[in-house]
Amino acid sequence: MKDNVSIIGSAHTNVKHDSAIKHVTGRADYTDDIAQPEGTLHAYLGVSDVAHAKLLDIDFSDVLATPGVVGVLTADDVPGVNDISPTHLNDEPVFPTDAIQFHGQPLFAVVAETRDIARRAAELAKIEYETLPHALDPIAAQEAGYPHVTAPLKLERGDVAPAQETAPNRIKGRMSVGGQDHMYLEGHIAFAIPGEDDDVVVHCSTQHPSEAQHMVAHVLGVPSNAVVVNVRRMGGGFGGKESQMNLFCAVAAMAAKKWNRAVKIRPDRDQDMTATGKRHDFVIDYDVAFDDDGRIQAVEGSFAARCGFSADLSGPVTDRALFHADNAYFYPNVRLNSRPMKTNTVSNTAFRGFGGPQGVIAAERMIEEIAYATGQDPLDVRKVNFYGTEDRNITPYHQEVEDSILDRLIGELEETSEYRKRRQDIIEFNKTSPILKKGIALTPVKFGISFTATWYNQAGALVHVYNDGSIHLNHGGTEMGQGLNTKVAQVVAEAFQVDFSRIKITKTTTEKVPNTSATAASSGTDLNGMAALNAVEQIKARLVKFAAETWNVAPEEVAFHANQVHIGQEVLPFDTFIKQAYLARVQLSAAGFYKTPKIHWDRAKGQGRPFYYYSYGASCSEVTIDTLTGEYRIERTDLLHDVGRSLNPVLDKGQVEGAFIQGMGWLTTEELWWDDAGRLRTHAPSTYKIPLASDRPRIFNVNLADWSENRELTIKRSKAVGEPPFMLGISVFEALSMAVASVAEYRECPRLDAPATPERVLMAVSRLQETL
Repeated sequence: MKDNVSIIGSAHTNVKHDSAIKHVTGRADYTDDIAQPEGTLHAYLGVSDVAHAKLLDIDFSDVLATPGVVGVLTADDVPGVNDISPTHLNDEPVFPTDAIQFHGQPLFAVVAETRDIARRAAELAKIEYETLPHALDPIAAQEAGYPHVTAPLKLERGDVAPAQETAPNRIKGRMSVGGQDHMYLEGHIAFAIPGEDDDVVVHCSTQHPSEAQHMVAHVLGVPSNAVVVNVRRMGGGFGGKESQMNLFCAVAAMAAKKWNRAVKIRPDRDQDMTATGKRHDFVIDYDVAFDDDGRIQAVEGSFAARCGFSADLSGPVTDRALFHADNAYFYPNVRLNSRPMKTNTVSNTAFRGFGGPQGVIAAERMIEEIAYATGQDPLDVRKVNFYGTEDRNITPYHQEVEDSILDRLIGELEETSEYRKRRQDIIEFNKTSPILKKGIALTPVKFGISFTATWYNQAGALVHVYNDGSIHLNHGGTEMGQGLNTKVAQVVAEAFQVDFSRIKITKTTTEKVPNTSATAASSGTDLNGMAALNAVEQIKARLVKFAAETWNVAPEEVAFHANQVHIGQEVLPFDTFIKQAYLARVQLSAAGFYKTPKIHWDRAKGQGRPFYYYSYGASCSEVTIDTLTGEYRIERTDLLHDVGRSLNPVLDKGQVEGAFIQGMGWLTTEELWWDDAGRLRTHAPSTYKIPLASDRPRIFNVNLADWSENRELTIKRSKAVGEPPFMLGISVFEALSMAVASVAEYRECPRLDAPATPERVLMAVSRLQETL
């Protein structure tokens, strides 16, 4: 890999993450590393121990009698509005006033001289309540008559009923898809420092600084200009810090202003997992009609989600599940409905893929059903249903698929992974192996890129060139380990044609770039890279004009190249040129802006162009299961992913690898389990199993489709990489299904639910063995 210091014009090259060395040596500063002013207080949440109840009273006498406790915050202490709902539905209080809605719900905060005192004192409150019936999952919620947390969505195209009636084949089924905890290395944390008048500065670990700013202002009853939110970096986010940080920021800011002392709040891992939202669990009912060749004629689907007690981001998440329920396949006639169900659980939230994975896996289940019903290789069924480029290219939401590269992408991976030969070898192996069974699957991904909330598709950036030639870069995106800052700095370095090391990347702060969008929807580089480039182009235009006028040359004779500026026949070092521009009073600072073109969406009609473009990927995985225990291992995985013209191939490969492992974990080992009382029992690393290094594929081949280039005008023709490769993990799930199906000679679809834990694999094997 090239060294950071020597790279000039560095886009499309392997530049190491700007904080990589700091990460691995422990020198990277996070919110918890900020030096605390003298007198800093610590807050800790007191939470409910019932799932649903009428809140009658809380006795804090023992809490307040504890030495070191400064005070308690409740709903009565909220000076502004007691609501932190990201969709402004007024359904998510900082602290409740009359109803407990889930087990582990924050009811109050204790503020004390130390974190340990606050944590222990929070357990001393005496809570009086009247228990009410509760519903924990979407099916129980429907049966109990619970409402939707937000308006459902319907997508429809064609005429479903006649197509269902005339199709030669039709299958109905139900699939349960589990949720997932974000399990970021750094948990939620907020550190508030009060200022004069209404002012407060909040350091926190959030993907959405502007939303945190607005929420704190809303809760404090002050204008947004009184609140500054700072984020240097996060130790992981994955969507879990898009809206869930609002609570912690609000509590820290309230306490800081009430006692006029700095306040930090950092829950332990158990409370972090029980009090904050996760990936939505789904129960999906599908009805697919198809011909004898396996070509789909009609699809009908209902997507019921465990949303929790409030809306949070469940509306757009369940919308996006429908947007991706087609995955890579054309449905001539289709009707899809979302059912975002209120439940007595923590409000679920954004998670890498944002509902898309739950839609994609439903599409793959239907392909799997068709393959077993028609006796075909699932890959052949996939191919016959792929979107076309000239026809058969309209999605259920009426957007035209203009950029499909599925045929080439899948064809390449099919060849390089030797899929056909290996599948035949596996079939032969399974005939003679009574205990160990193998499976293989090759699955595609088509994933739309853009926020479906159109107004979020904008970004700002601030670039300063100092008179010594050094460059300061600030933008509205947040760095959570994904390399966003590095990529945007590469764009700036290339635009100025200077060394990467000249660029100083500073913390994200609402003081510099206002009204930013969340770093989410895989749009961080797309949006902020273009905004930064816009700022640079403004500065360069001024510099070119200055050079042309001063040296009496045409503007086209001014060029930036290799730390130099060429002006006609004269060549100046970049530093020297910048100093002269400063002395001539040329403005060397600019605020850049970008908004995504072409997109529009009418939710009421279920029609529009919600996505600027699509990213594509393909994954081939081979597994071996033990039919006596249900245990399994992943033998080999081959990935080929489309990132357009990569800005930084080594960072993009890292994102593809990590996304695959995280997606694999969602579908295999990561199981959320609530007991009958509504308590989340998988609430710590001791009870919740994320993938280990030993769980990764024994052979792991990862490649980028280096021939791909975004046909849309994105930053340097690159494509998003954060979310799309997450769904590559579905190939593992499908391979497990084939291995299970082999015990009954592939006569029927095993209908595995996710996650396919060893217990579920064993039960599926037993069910099929009983049919023999």
